[in-house]
Amino acid sequence: MSMWKPEKASKKVYIAGPDVFYPDAVERGDYYKMICYHYGLDGLYPLDNEADNAADIFFGNIGLIEEADFIVANANFFRGQCMDDGTAWEIGYACAKGKFVYCYTDNIADLRTKIGETDDWGNNVEDFGQPINSMIAQSGIIVEGGFEDCIKVIAEVCKTNN
Repeated sequence: MSMWKPEKASKKVYIAGPDVFYPDAVERGDYYKMICYHYGLDGLYPLDNEADNAADIFFGNIGLIEEADFIVANANFFRGQCMDDGTAWEIGYACAKGKFVYCYTDNIADLRTKIGETDDWGNNVEDFGQPINSMIAQSGIIVEGGFEDCIKVIAEVCKTNN
């Protein structure tokens, strides 16, 4: 669990993505939160929760999403030909709660360009010109690039709306 906290109050951003599974997950979260702070935002990272089991993780992350003003989600492919399913659930939950969702991906080519007309199992790939599943794409704004690129867009939105 990270001990890094920003010193000023600001708009809160829930940081969704499979990054919590990487070996450097805690350090990565601290880095993301420092980027948020640099742009005047308060990053909320799933590993900020104390969790002993799956229920703790689930309800802790729900609490962070509900506390957040924005969701920034890593929509890059993870463990296959689509984004992390937990991240997709978090996006759906946030959208249902009326949160502003921003997804980032380093490859904004449409799914058919990335995967083909069918996937590895012979299933049809949707053809709506989106870089991610259309249900996720319609849930928010898609930003080409990485985490910081997405945070810059959110920071600009915050400036514009103040």
